[in-house]
Amino acid sequence: MTGVLICGICGRMGRQLVESAAETDVRVVCGVDVQAGEVSGIPVYDSFDAVRERVDCIIDFSNHALLPKILAYALDKRLPAVIATTGHTEAERAQMREAAAHIPVFSSGNMSLGINVLISLAKSAAAALGSDFDIEIIEMHHNRKLDAPSGTALMIADGIREALPYEPEYIYDRTQRREPRGRSEIGIHSIRGGTIVGEHEVIFSGRGEVIRISHSAQGRELFAQGALAAAEYIKNKQNGLYSMKELLTDSAVGMK
Repeated sequence: MTGVLICGICGRMGRQLVESAAETDVRVVCGVDVQAGEVSGIPVYDSFDAVRERVDCIIDFSNHALLPKILAYALDKRLPAVIATTGHTEAERAQMREAAAHIPVFSSGNMSLGINVLISLAKSAAAALGSDFDIEIIEMHHNRKLDAPSGTALMIADGIREALPYEPEYIYDRTQRREPRGRSEIGIHSIRGGTIVGEHEVIFSGRGEVIRISHSAQGRELFAQGALAAAEYIKNKQNGLYSMKELLTDSAVGMK
């Protein structure tokens, strides 16, 4: 049994984690959020200083601005941390790398196992197609999402970049350009509306043919399941920075 503390437990993803954990070997021990109280009988504190329970791991689904406090608590208690929040700055990502020298840190722009399979497929396609196909990424989310493009779209682009024979240029806006598309561009487009949970599509456009690879999130449960799997994965790992790539690779090896 893995006992976890959820940062952001009162939010939509925090509550989904509590619900999903009931069907796993993960037990939500307590949470930290803006206001103290409880969620489904689980104690919630308004600061890490107030936490008295012992846990095996932290799962963060709050706001990227809280990262310093989360890492400080994790380092003080020597706890593994699953950082599932998106929108981190480069400085914040550097903080994760620094913390990973002392504790296990799991970070992913998307906790869906399916999205990470999509990234693997997109990388394989990019490696096979090379510079003969133009690449565009489209992401769609609900109208309350704050960051654009999504962390997942950037994860996909970064994965594709690793497989390309050239250094791509990410293009987020073409309204100020009156010129043909550059051969090294990866266009990244954001759509916001309604209650869309998450849609991502990678388009490879060549001469006379188009290849599309897409993923549709139909609920928040898949993100919760991924975060819970990550918590179980890193609780006994050595210090270091981990991602879904390592989780999927180790899971595949374990199944052989």
